[in-house]
Amino acid sequence: MMKDLQKAILFMLFSTLAFAIMNGVVKYLSDFSAFQLVFFRSIGSLIITMIYLNFKKISILGNKRWLLIARGVFGSISLLLFFLSLKYLPVGTAVTLRYLSPIFAAVFAVIWLKERIKPIQWLFFLIAFSGVFILKGYDENISLIGIGLVLLSALGMGLVFVVISKIGKQDHPMVIINYFMAIGVIIGGLLSINNWIQPVGVEWLLLASLGIVGFIGQLFMTRSFQIASTSLVAPLKYLEVIFTVLIGATWFMEIYTIWSVLGIALVIIGLVLNILYKSKRSL
Repeated sequence: MMKDLQKAILFMLFSTLAFAIMNGVVKYLSDFSAFQLVFFRSIGSLIITMIYLNFKKISILGNKRWLLIARGVFGSISLLLFFLSLKYLPVGTAVTLRYLSPIFAAVFAVIWLKERIKPIQWLFFLIAFSGVFILKGYDENISLIGIGLVLLSALGMGLVFVVISKIGKQDHPMVIINYFMAIGVIIGGLLSINNWIQPVGVEWLLLASLGIVGFIGQLFMTRSFQIASTSLVAPLKYLEVIFTVLIGATWFMEIYTIWSVLGIALVIIGLVLNILYKSKRSL
């Protein structure tokens, strides 16, 4: 049991580090359009998922096709908005605010899945959103446009969570990811036609790494949840924020004021408390 937990923690560390690196690379490549970044992020992972599905002889069409398409569309739009927000926000702040998606997912679940939100959870959500108000109200370096974009991205991710919940176990996880990546390639590719910037030199390598590193992050995160309980490993997901803030501070010389740190901390605290509460109730 302890060995499995140690392995799960290690997998989650690898996952959050991989996603943080991907966030840093996207920030570094901000001269490219968000459409082009979505295209390269998606096509790299699509190649890997297609190879896997073909090797395992799993149908790429899936069963819940309309839901799979919806997951891909919502996910691609959310990713696009997130990449756009990185042009306006410090990378650590953008990542933190995108993690508000479980709150939107909870609200959508009430509407479509008839789930209930306990009063204590609303308190946790209030704590998280108070962090957003502190970030915008007291940190003059935070762009209102950037906050708007990343909150819309979080809302899109909330829709993704609800759609995945509706799909349930009726489709293989790799099929769900494959739809996401395929639609990301289509949306990103079509929208980048008139915004295409020809990569040169190491830029090709960095763009190609987006899909590979992103897939590695997804893979290790999935493996972590498979071998340990959600209550133990889910809070570790927020290490991505810490890793990304460190990348932003050292690589891009971003400055995080005391208000920024407080706002980020409140968002994480509110969301982690909600995870722990939900996990406790499910025991």
